Amino acid sequence: MFNDPKYLLTEVDPYLLIPCKAEVAFLGRSNVGKSSLINSVCQRRSLARSSQTPGKTRAINVYEVGKDRWIVDLPGYGFAIDPKNDKHKFGPMIEGYLKDRSSLKLLFLIIDAVAGPTKLDMLMYEWLKFYAIPFAIVVNKIDKIRPREQETRKQEISEKLGLGITDISFVSSRKGAGISILRKKVFRVLGSGAT
Repeated sequence: MFNDPKYLLTEVDPYLLIPCKAEVAFLGRSNVGKSSLINSVCQRRSLARSSQTPGKTRAINVYEVGKDRWIVDLPGYGFAIDPKNDKHKFGPMIEGYLKDRSSLKLLFLIIDAVAGPTKLDMLMYEWLKFYAIPFAIVVNKIDKIRPREQETRKQEISEKLGLGITDISFVSSRKGAGISILRKKVFRVLGSGAT
């Protein structure tokens, strides 16, 4: 679906990002599986670097999936390996990107199926609504919930967010569940250039 997705650039200052026609971004707590999710969506095993160490993504990483069409991996919020030096940078970096990036068509807010919406997730959720940032909720790692408990878990998460179950994408980047539907959504949002 995506024509030769590739790593394009890394930037720590959102205002120095070069322009593009359309982009989507992935955001969530550290260790929620953003990089693995991007790899699954792009059908590339090691396009985005994933790590067992939370907080490794400390910059804005950009992947080109078509002519002037981007998928953007934003730094995880709520964790830093060296809080003294880095934690205070995450807020301005993320906020600057989200508020002022005119080519951002949709943000995917990633939530962990096991942890559910944490306090930090809810703060980000309310912030996005307040600033009218276009976003969609993706719940990753649904495979870590026992099959017989998944419907109950989906209901719990949707109720906490005040959304219907069908308004949320429940996926597993590891098992591939729900990824094809999410991929089509990304492709549709990015438009005809993502071919």
